[in-house]
Amino acid sequence: MKTLLKGGRVVSGKGWQEADVLIDGEKIRQVGKGLWDPEAEVEDVTGKWIFPGFIDAHTHFDLEVAGTVTADGFDTGTKAAVAGGTTTILDFATQYKGESLSKALENWHRKADGVSSCDYGFHLAVSDWNEEISKELEQVMEEGVTSFKLYMTYDDMILEDGAIYQVLKRLKSLGGMAGVHCENSGLIKALAEEEKKKGTPGPLAHKKSRPAAVEAEAVSRLLKIAALAKAPVMVVHLSSGAGYQEIKYARERGQEVYVETCPQYLILDESLYDLPGREGARYVIAPPLRGEKDRTRLWNALRKDHIQTISTDHCSFTLAQKDLGKEDFTRIPGGMAGVETRPALIYTCGVDKGLLTVEQMCRLLSENPARLYGLYPRKGCIAAGSDGDLVVWDPEASRTLTAKDQLANVDYHAYEGFPVKGMARSVYLRGRLTAREGKVVRQHEGRYVARGRYQKVE
Repeated sequence: MKTLLKGGRVVSGKGWQEADVLIDGEKIRQVGKGLWDPEAEVEDVTGKWIFPGFIDAHTHFDLEVAGTVTADGFDTGTKAAVAGGTTTILDFATQYKGESLSKALENWHRKADGVSSCDYGFHLAVSDWNEEISKELEQVMEEGVTSFKLYMTYDDMILEDGAIYQVLKRLKSLGGMAGVHCENSGLIKALAEEEKKKGTPGPLAHKKSRPAAVEAEAVSRLLKIAALAKAPVMVVHLSSGAGYQEIKYARERGQEVYVETCPQYLILDESLYDLPGREGARYVIAPPLRGEKDRTRLWNALRKDHIQTISTDHCSFTLAQKDLGKEDFTRIPGGMAGVETRPALIYTCGVDKGLLTVEQMCRLLSENPARLYGLYPRKGCIAAGSDGDLVVWDPEASRTLTAKDQLANVDYHAYEGFPVKGMARSVYLRGRLTAREGKVVRQHEGRYVARGRYQKVE
């Protein structure tokens, strides 16, 4: 099967060109002007941007957490992803205490295989560290899992500083890299107890118990540990200007530090925790939403290419699930949906407002995660031999985000009533049309992707 996209503007991280794209089977065969193939089905994409398929490197599907399971599994979650233009997701295969890494991978394959509608890979979230796990790292990396997640908070996932140092040093020797959730666990617990004694309403208490200083301290500590291990590291879901300042200091010392942020930290405001009743619980995430100065700092960092990726931390719950914490704010399941709306939000609030270029959008949503997570050039670029993962983006489309129109399996929308510009008119997964006009037209054809070692991103 051949498909020819005619008349579009092909985007890369370095620029764009008016060109046609010929897909043959699952791969891109040719990119250039005036292409023709009598066997190809032609799609006229005049006036549209053609992006490499977007990659969301931070999702949590079918995750047991906070006494419940996320509302989106790999079925609904990947449909939402591909409808919005994301053709590959990287989810977190979680090693629970006492498990081997291979057992964690087995568990996540059972959740994802055969039901995913976009391609997928796994980071391994390490919660247990010992000599056997250290040996097993080499095996799982050879099997295509080359990135890992470490937590500096959450009792069932936290690693103490010495273990973090050992993991980072081991990964350095193997060519792997870890992303780290940076918050100071002890401070969160102490501040949470203070807010409970004051009787602070739940969502507001959540914000007050996790101030920016809690993130910044953990970022600073992580980066000093990484310096001792001489290891690269990724700070995931960065939310604050204070945390970013610690990263700037480390880079000035010569460290290799990568940064991910999320649309919610760029667009939504901490005042949402002041909403009446239980409404604020919808926005309980960790780290929490911040204020205007933090958002401005993050946008400025993106504009200067100091942040490398924008992922979603998609971790969705229904309103009933959020109500599990109505008597104790520390039991509110933390997370929100986002995998479906990320491209439209970044185009609307970044590119359309002149804060980002289309090339930067390509780097942040596709090319950089492909490089950092061992997918490039199979994915993350539009070139002969790459997978036929393509997004035909209509910059003139406009719509309003609503809960009733979303594919994510939740009964509210964090951006309800928010107007967006731009949308994925057509989405191709390995050469086959998979979504059109926000609707999935071919489902459950996603495949597991084994990955190579990370590549540096400047």
